[in-house]
Amino acid sequence: MPIYEYLSESPGEPGFSCRICTKGFELFRPIDREALVKCPTCRNAVRKVISKVSSPRTTPAKPFSTSDAKKAGFTVLEKRDTGVYEKM
Repeated sequence: MPIYEYLSESPGEPGFSCRICTKGFELFRPIDREALVKCPTCRNAVRKVISKVSSPRTTPAKPFSTSDAKKAGFTVLEKRDTGVYEKM
């Protein structure tokens, strides 16, 4: 389930929102559910906030050596001339 962030529609106005929706809160919600329109605590209007996406960092793959590529089942070609490749 994705995490959605919500924030009060009127965060600067005292008395209109609770401290939870004023600071913002996160909820785990199924994708097929509609976005919240009211704070679950104070019933004040809230809006969904677009947040950063976390993606795993990957290290760049090192190039295969010729022998590793052949063991993996790849055909290794070497450029000999313009438009001419030779199988190694």
